[in-house]
Amino acid sequence: MNHSNGMTLIVRTVTRLSVWLIFLYGIYIILHGHLSPGGGFAGGVIIALGFLNVMLAYGRGFIQRWLNIDFMKDIEASMAALFLAVGILGISFGGGFLANFLSKGALFRLLSGGTIPILNILIGLKVAMALFVVVWTLAIMHLEEGGQE
Repeated sequence: MNHSNGMTLIVRTVTRLSVWLIFLYGIYIILHGHLSPGGGFAGGVIIALGFLNVMLAYGRGFIQRWLNIDFMKDIEASMAALFLAVGILGISFGGGFLANFLSKGALFRLLSGGTIPILNILIGLKVAMALFVVVWTLAIMHLEEGGQE
């Protein structure tokens, strides 16, 4: 079996059916991080593992056609800038870096965390993209050729 062509039909079929549930669970963990255990980092790791699952099942060539890796790198880089922007907005409107400047809403509701859900989304996207880009970079390197692509 060629490692760049993926795995068997059974593994690809199970992946095709289950990867969307993995992504959905990662999004759930990110969005509910201020209400329950989880948050941006944990949800981002789950989403990155969903992308990794697809890469292992279908191969590097499929991922290269399916995803725009450069766009993922751009998303990862811009999340740090947006996190900093939310922090500066906290200085402007809340009195300190990352201070809450949004309404806290009703207790135990999805929109009850002020700026925390926004920060969870930013962290989740950053972690998901960064982890997958690192795995992707390692996957495309040929170590026997001294790390050249």
